[in-house]
Amino acid sequence: MSARSNILANIRRALDVTGREAPRLRIVEDRLQQAPQGVIPARGQVDGAQQLALFRDEAERAAAIVTEVSSGGQVPDSIATYLRGRNLPARIRCGADAYLASLPFAAAGLEIAHGRAEASDLVCLSHAFGAVAESGTVVVISGEDNPTTLNFLPETHIVVVQAKDIVGDYEAIWQKLRAAYGKGLMPRTVNFITGPSRSADIGHSLQLGAHGPRVLHIIVVTG
Repeated sequence: MSARSNILANIRRALDVTGREAPRLRIVEDRLQQAPQGVIPARGQVDGAQQLALFRDEAERAAAIVTEVSSGGQVPDSIATYLRGRNLPARIRCGADAYLASLPFAAAGLEIAHGRAEASDLVCLSHAFGAVAESGTVVVISGEDNPTTLNFLPETHIVVVQAKDIVGDYEAIWQKLRAAYGKGLMPRTVNFITGPSRSADIGHSLQLGAHGPRVLHIIVVTG
């Protein structure tokens, strides 16, 4: 038994409780359900077109590239156009995400590889769980659908996010995660990505791609 366990056991004995009494458990549950919120910046407290505009402005401020398409079916053509414009191969890697699997990549002339990213991959594609308008951040959860390696290994990371999944602030995205997964079922990793990787550790000179992708291209599906 650890020192911590010994201390807590002594406290319970002194109070003549086990810690499993129904009233005590109810108090804890009520506290968790009704925990007071901290300060939430007003900047993200907008909705609709204003929220999307704020997300785009903040993402571009962080050096991300943002493109809007009106439907998921337009995503492959948008990606193909982007890759041709930058002389990149028409080959991208993504996970087993069902939404991405439903898109017509072959019709756009794109070759899709599946699974975790490899060192040779130049372009990887993820489907974001959501996004945060106040900071222009996309939120990608780990798993076979969107392996975490896709976020870190390629030079170019393309992220598709649906406009309906953009929220105003970080508190709201955590609420969305808890509602989607529930207690004990949360994903192992939640990546908050704001712009491409960067560092100014060497000579105080900002370098993009220091610890991950040099380019972050976000495609927002508005319809």
